[in-house]
Amino acid sequence: MMRLATVCVLLLLVLGSALLVVKSRQDSRRLFAQLQSAQREADRIEEQWGRLQLEQATWATHARIVELAHERLGMRAPAAADIVLVTP
Repeated sequence: MMRLATVCVLLLLVLGSALLVVKSRQDSRRLFAQLQSAQREADRIEEQWGRLQLEQATWATHARIVELAHERLGMRAPAAADIVLVTP
């Protein structure tokens, strides 16, 4: 009788262990899928960051700033006669 109880307990422990292994593997697969998704998102964001840096560099060129100063603000370089040199 004692032997049958021991076998039943061991059988339950083996079945419980097997179920935990299955759950662990499922969790591992789920987490790996989440990791891959996060890596794809990180790659997409990195690509977008590169495009935004390129766009910023384009908008901030010296020639563009000078052009906007002329067109929108009416700024011009002063004539030589208008330049006053101040010395201490």
